[in-house]
Amino acid sequence: MAALYLAPKHLALLPGLDGTGDLFADFIAALPESWTATTVTYPTDRFLRYADLRPFVSAAVPQVERFVLVAESFSAPLAVWYAATNPRNLAAVVICAGFVRNPLRGWSGAVRAVAKPWLFKLKPPRTILEYFLLGQHAPFGLLHSLRHALQKVSPSVLSGRLQEVLDCDVRDDLRRTTVPLLYVEATYDRLLSFSCKDEFSQLRPDTVLRSIPAPHLLLQREPQKAATVIIAFIESLPSSPD
Repeated sequence: MAALYLAPKHLALLPGLDGTGDLFADFIAALPESWTATTVTYPTDRFLRYADLRPFVSAAVPQVERFVLVAESFSAPLAVWYAATNPRNLAAVVICAGFVRNPLRGWSGAVRAVAKPWLFKLKPPRTILEYFLLGQHAPFGLLHSLRHALQKVSPSVLSGRLQEVLDCDVRDDLRRTTVPLLYVEATYDRLLSFSCKDEFSQLRPDTVLRSIPAPHLLLQREPQKAATVIIAFIESLPSSPD
């Protein structure tokens, strides 16, 4: 009997700066019923460097089942690192509005100066959240969910993670990856430099590039469009025995 070949239908989701995974709810709901997802979460009460967060990724992802790793923004360096270890059951990696090194190079000095714990104790105005993260006229429910997720995390943790972003560099790890790679760009992103996407295609010329008309938090603002793009990519992967 011929072997049955199936595309993986399980996603492991790596969250953005908040690290709670709470903001994936709408994206998970947009997946077909036959698909499943694991959400990786990071501690909210203590700051851990990227290297210290790696065990959280390794422990949370499937150990045998074939899966696709989906990382947004802050978690992109972690996804690249994990892919570089060449797990046998990792079918592909999807990066959503992510980076392999400091994505704020032109603003690093200013960001480093103000990204202190006191800043994250303040309630950010809606205009700031919409401008940098959610886009104009963001639904109230999404705005509430974002604020709630941020409030769950210690200000010192958020500050430390932002500082960690400014110091990250996983370009060598990206060069060592071999699994299929999709980069999903948010065309209305006002937070990341457009060079972030270019670095992926330069270091991995076979990177599949897709764009979604969305702000930085594209999985949250356009969950259905993001799900459609990601599923189409996964279903186009080379077949592998189930």
